[in-house]
Amino acid sequence: MSDLFIHPELRFHSYGTWLRRRFGCNVSKVNVDGGFTCPNRDGSRGTGGCIYCDNASFSPGGTVPDKSIELQMAEGMAYHRQRLGSEKFIVYFQKFTNTYAPVARLRDLYTRALSHPDVVGISVGTRPDALADEALELLADLAQEHYVCIELGLQSMDDAILERINRGHTLDEYLRTVDRIAGRGIALCTHLIYGFPGETREGFLKTAHLLAGLPVDSVKLHQLHAVQGTRLAELYLRREFVPITLAEYVTTACDFLELLPPRIAVQRLYGSAPLAIRVAPTWNLRNNQMWYAIVNELRRRGTWQGCRLDREQCRAGNL
Repeated sequence: MSDLFIHPELRFHSYGTWLRRRFGCNVSKVNVDGGFTCPNRDGSRGTGGCIYCDNASFSPGGTVPDKSIELQMAEGMAYHRQRLGSEKFIVYFQKFTNTYAPVARLRDLYTRALSHPDVVGISVGTRPDALADEALELLADLAQEHYVCIELGLQSMDDAILERINRGHTLDEYLRTVDRIAGRGIALCTHLIYGFPGETREGFLKTAHLLAGLPVDSVKLHQLHAVQGTRLAELYLRREFVPITLAEYVTTACDFLELLPPRIAVQRLYGSAPLAIRVAPTWNLRNNQMWYAIVNELRRRGTWQGCRLDREQCRAGNL
């Protein structure tokens, strides 16, 4: 396990470790709600959103558009300073599609976030079909002096699955957007989900090969889960959606990491929805417990991120 990117204990390229190396201190992401909507909800690309989507399932409770982003930032920073000893922060525009607005509004929100002396950058969650040229130019300009990351939701590389989950975009749109972002000084994170109806492990693992050939800097992965009020929850209650098991997820996540180039940092390996709205699956593990379930499986296997890209080293168990 000689690659300098790989954390010797975690056995994969940890984004948190990368941030500490880059900025020389503990850096946390602080979520804010900029009051955006989504083109897959307002009718421009579709209505109803993705069948699994409820932003309350993955957003901190304090991030609401009724609060100014300055107040949301202050509360988030205080939390991470106390909990993790964080000194610097990346403001994460998370809910819905955070480039889906006039560029003047985007400039106002982004520059207000970056004006705080303890903020080193911004991370902007968006969709492949909602990154206008003007928004991309703005982010590229900001990236000349700050860390800027675009978090691009792909979720699946299978167009049939994307259609089935009412995603509203195609793989080709994702690839064209990645090409537009490349070479602009902007970091790129891709979001993926495993466990969609009709998805196979073999099909999902092809995504690792896809990312290996793209200028992707980091990845977020989590299991598909159903929360109250979504169409996926309705499918589950009608027994038309069967969630994957914990064992299946851990196995597949490790397989995925073994095929993922070490240069790609891992931001997330598991998602958890609040108990009050969670429908399935009910694994009842905290994020760090899930994190270490994957770490411990890599240890049991004697493998690490990217090792299957060098089969001889992997077979030899050369740690």
